[in-house]
Amino acid sequence: MLAAGDARRLQECLAGGGVAVFPVDTVYGIGCSPEDGAAVERVYALKGRPPARPAAVMFFSLDAALEVLPELGKRERAALQALLPGPLTLLLPNREHRFPLACGPDPDTLGLRVPLLDGPLAELQAVRVPVMQSSANLSGQADARRLQDVPPSLREGADLVLDGGELPGTASTVVDLSAYEERGEWRVVRAGPVGSGELGRLLGSFDPC
Repeated sequence: MLAAGDARRLQECLAGGGVAVFPVDTVYGIGCSPEDGAAVERVYALKGRPPARPAAVMFFSLDAALEVLPELGKRERAALQALLPGPLTLLLPNREHRFPLACGPDPDTLGLRVPLLDGPLAELQAVRVPVMQSSANLSGQADARRLQDVPPSLREGADLVLDGGELPGTASTVVDLSAYEERGEWRVVRAGPVGSGELGRLLGSFDPC
């Protein structure tokens, strides 16, 4: 289980160019600084993930995400405040082409994660740096609910491994908000813990497209 000081260890690992395996509110993730090319290459190589596939950028608090993304529109900002933190990945217009190493062949779209870190995971709320993250599995294989489910090659290849106990085990719901600011439209790209009905309630009266 997480211990006092694990947030500091994770932040130091990420800031120092390392690769970490860590728990969040869905499944175990593997990640690094989204601005360190060598570390990004290591994450992709460890997973066997095609370099053309984008990865999400995770912040450990909503305030940190909003601070880094001042270009968000009024409607987008309201959506983030309604949906996050939580088990969601939001696809947003990347108007300033931030974090290009995480965006793959589509620099105009940014995948954003802000996990809900409460209970045993609350320690990680103190992490103040972003992380380019993906699920801690080999590309195309099952997500890891427990640390022992993470492939040994990933655990051995990472610079830091944190044990958060058993997690819910369902990867985040992916929601496309690319047309939300202009037209109030959204759609679910990947089903997950948050269903369309709940999304509709949280996002207001607009129908998903």
